[in-house]
Amino acid sequence: MSLVILLVTGYGWSNYRHLLNGLATSDVAEGGGADGAIDILLVGMDSRTDAHGNPLPEDVLRELHAGSNEAALTDTVIMLHIPNDGTSAVGFSFPRDSYVSIPGQGNHKINSAYGRGKGTEILSQQKSGVSDPAALDRAGNEAGRKTLLRTVENLTGSSIDHYAEVNLLGFAKITEAVGGVPVCLNSATSDSFSGADFQAGQQTIAGPDALAFVRQRHGLPRGDLDRVVRQQAFLAGLAQTALSGGVLANPAKLRELINSVQDSVVLDLGDDSDVLSFAERLRGLAGGAIKFNTIPIEDAAYDTPDGEALKVNPSDVKAAVRSATLPPGAAGSPTPEPPPTSNAEEPVSARVDVLNGTRTSGLASRVQDQLSAEGLEVGTVGNTSKRSSSVIRYGPGGEAAAQEVASQLGGMQTESNTSLSSGRVQVIIGSDYDPPVGPRFAPGGALALDGTARQQGSEAPAQNPISAAGIPCVN
Repeated sequence: MSLVILLVTGYGWSNYRHLLNGLATSDVAEGGGADGAIDILLVGMDSRTDAHGNPLPEDVLRELHAGSNEAALTDTVIMLHIPNDGTSAVGFSFPRDSYVSIPGQGNHKINSAYGRGKGTEILSQQKSGVSDPAALDRAGNEAGRKTLLRTVENLTGSSIDHYAEVNLLGFAKITEAVGGVPVCLNSATSDSFSGADFQAGQQTIAGPDALAFVRQRHGLPRGDLDRVVRQQAFLAGLAQTALSGGVLANPAKLRELINSVQDSVVLDLGDDSDVLSFAERLRGLAGGAIKFNTIPIEDAAYDTPDGEALKVNPSDVKAAVRSATLPPGAAGSPTPEPPPTSNAEEPVSARVDVLNGTRTSGLASRVQDQLSAEGLEVGTVGNTSKRSSSVIRYGPGGEAAAQEVASQLGGMQTESNTSLSSGRVQVIIGSDYDPPVGPRFAPGGALALDGTARQQGSEAPAQNPISAAGIPCVN
């Protein structure tokens, strides 16, 4: 969202001034990164008010499937890193249940950082004699934003330069302004809590449907972790739509987008000249150069006083962010793997999707763990329609990889499928699936994020991030 908004600000001075005249702004990011790169914190608030603090009408809340909620919780937290040349960007998602250290508050789930900071500031203001509800709310929100921002800075070791906050209404209105966002689902899904009701395959969503898409977590194989991937896929589709030229080159769409931003987004932009300069730097940014990752998770079922949470190791998070953001060859950046010698065995290279066609919950994830433990790259993990027989399908050039996967899964049947892309392998698990035993069957305990497994207690393999170059299919 922030990326799109900042691009809009650089499109024309008159539009830029029109945007600023009605924009809700904040002053929470100090920035000051010495590397010249830009780090933006993107925040999706589970808020029942607009950007100016006005309560949303009841009919709007019903349309958005938003029930009553007095807590200031963040459904989405993403840090977007843009190098100083402006030709690429990488985003890091922080699952809402990540158990982290919150400055001045102790250890809690990251989605409560905003609310805890806000509540503490309101109590402090009341003790100082402030009683005006609007003034208390403004001071509390600023403190909440600062608390969340400092939490992310401490966790990642990065300095945040800009802050962008969008509310429930914003997701709906902005997607309508750009003409919809393309997404793709592995299977049909329905959820009464979020209002999600989608068919399998590629589709374009906007308005309340877009909000339901990014908010659904009930009924997904990995719950909130799948929701994080959905949010990444949504932002990838949004960036692709905005950067394609259809929005920025259309004055009517541009003005509609600006109007929706004014109602639903809070920004910390810094100086006017900085914003325009930044927008100029982004003009050459192609959709495929925007990639999204999820921070490393150490334990997906971590018992805490706040309930079950996701355990994260700050050292692992800092290392992952540093590895993904340093330019090639810089001190501390990943060392390129040496080329294989002529005597070395040629590795099998393919991306493997795993789909569960049984009623056994979590079976696809267990197969994913098994394949990842053997060094195979796993992409999409999800469910498919019920079937009795298991099969491994492969696209052009994927026969050797399919045979390798089959050997890991006890000799499963393989077959060619021209509808799959080159080098793609698809494992479809049927009710006849019999897990292999012995040395090849890896023990459980690995957590899969965005298509790759993260081994607990060991170095995680490289993640295959979601890119805005295409429309990724997700759970």
